[in-house]
Amino acid sequence: MPPHASRSIAVIGGGITGLTAAWRLHRAGHRVTLFEKSGRLGGSVHSLRRDGWLIEAGPNSLQYSAPVRSVLADLGLDEKKLVAGAAAKKRFIVRGGRFQAVPASPPAFLGTGLFGLRTKLALFAELLTRPRVRTTDLSLADLVRSHFTQELVDYAINPLIAGIYAGDPEKLSVRHAFKMLWDAERSHGSLIRWMIAGAKARKARGEGGAQGGSAGGVPPIISFPEGLGTIPAAMAAALPPAAIHLDTAVETVIPGWPWKLIWKHDGRVVTGEFDAVALAVPAPALAGLVFGPLGERPLALLENVPHPPVSSLFLGYRREQVAHPLDGFGGLVPQIERRDVLGILFSSTLFPGRAPDGHVALTVFAGGMRQPEIARLPAERLLERIGPDLRELAGVSGEPVFMHHSFWPQAIPQYNLGHERFADALARLENAHPGLFIGGNARDGISVPDCLKSGARLAQGIEEFTVKL
Repeated sequence: MPPHASRSIAVIGGGITGLTAAWRLHRAGHRVTLFEKSGRLGGSVHSLRRDGWLIEAGPNSLQYSAPVRSVLADLGLDEKKLVAGAAAKKRFIVRGGRFQAVPASPPAFLGTGLFGLRTKLALFAELLTRPRVRTTDLSLADLVRSHFTQELVDYAINPLIAGIYAGDPEKLSVRHAFKMLWDAERSHGSLIRWMIAGAKARKARGEGGAQGGSAGGVPPIISFPEGLGTIPAAMAAALPPAAIHLDTAVETVIPGWPWKLIWKHDGRVVTGEFDAVALAVPAPALAGLVFGPLGERPLALLENVPHPPVSSLFLGYRREQVAHPLDGFGGLVPQIERRDVLGILFSSTLFPGRAPDGHVALTVFAGGMRQPEIARLPAERLLERIGPDLRELAGVSGEPVFMHHSFWPQAIPQYNLGHERFADALARLENAHPGLFIGGNARDGISVPDCLKSGARLAQGIEEFTVKL
């Protein structure tokens, strides 16, 4: 990039979205200042190594999809990735008080005890569904019921959503949380036909298969020897140290050209001017942001985006303390089973180096929209509360030899029915102020790949804007 095209860019938020945007803009030759209110970068992606255990406080793994592959290649991390073993393809759901394997093929589905005959017949009948154009939004549970059965909602969709969103499929919006399904109904009618077509397309592109994915072209599950925190650490290392401002709260954004920011660091109030501003912070931070010289809060509406609390307990045991073979990714718990855990991840099965020799590691999730009060319990009380589930589902005996508690008081934004009012507020503010770009999990999706794509979108938008200056 020619020197005259270099611009001064403020990126507010040092999670995966903001880091990705800052890293890409720096690579393009811009002068980037990254502001992060907390004392570390990476947001919910946080890996810790302690006493021979590797803890993931947030996300535990990634699908090796196209956007992830691209980022890892650019960061020089592709050769360092770990691909989960074959056992990771096996997943469990609780029914009747025990883990039952999720069927991974049509013959296995016909023979499973996880679903009854009516649901099995409904899946074959669904193949005949014709394309449908809906005029109003609906919940994910309603969409699935309209194609299959309530049993499938109870024993597949409900636990799946607990694992992804810590949410409630009766409330989550299809248009906003699962737009692919909204579009699939219009293009294919049958959701199963759409999934089959997608698997064929991925296989044709070479995704999965030889890289460790399934024969259906599903991208493999990956991490790194020191966990997913490797990604934000690499992005941060690629930025000039002076570009990173930790423990720094941006209090006011004043639009114009140049843009003016007022922030606080070490008790001092500081101001600066920038050619463009990227907002990559969660909905609660967007809601509290003062915008303009008169103290306006144009995104205050985002205070109403639900963010349930979630706790995760990383528990280490001697191998003989756990009766379950731990021969899979882990297990999810449907609400109808009336348990206190959302799911149990078999962490030491997924990747090597998660537990010392002769030991195993489990990561247990609790709370969410289902039982938020459980997530708020202190670690010892939480362990006591979920003890019966650990004993009955995983065959755990005795006390853990290692424990780490991660608590996220506002864990995951819920894209519930009516979410368009929040999306519209973000779009209005952005459209009214050239040079302002808004991304992150309040707008572009909640997964790590979603955030990587969101950061890339912010960087591209700013690039295109600055060319015109």
